[in-house]
Amino acid sequence: MLKTKMNKTLLVVTAGLAALIIVVWSSTSIQGVDYEVKPEITIPEYRTDAARAIDAYERIMNRYMDVTERNLDRIGADVRGIVRKLDSVDNKLTELSVRMTRIEKALGIEQPKRPVKEVPKPEARDRADNSG
Repeated sequence: MLKTKMNKTLLVVTAGLAALIIVVWSSTSIQGVDYEVKPEITIPEYRTDAARAIDAYERIMNRYMDVTERNLDRIGADVRGIVRKLDSVDNKLTELSVRMTRIEKALGIEQPKRPVKEVPKPEARDRADNSG
């Protein structure tokens, strides 16, 4: 009976050792694997009042620049139209001047002499200002 009891104890100790070895072996094999948890939670970026004000200012300035660009394009088109009209008027005046010159030559009319406006010298102007 002592032998059977010793065999049972030996059997229990052997089973315990085997269980312990299996537990140790499985724990070392688990440690070799990296488990990484990646949360799918996103939180909005923290923004200060100054950052929001700067963004609002940039949006307003972009709109203002767009409006200004459109207005300048319109003004440019108007100026081009005015320049074409002034060129047309200049050409017509040149033609009229040429016609008037030919008519005056044909009729023997002398060209009027342009009066020469006398511009006072700087010293004379200074003296005239001080005497008054």
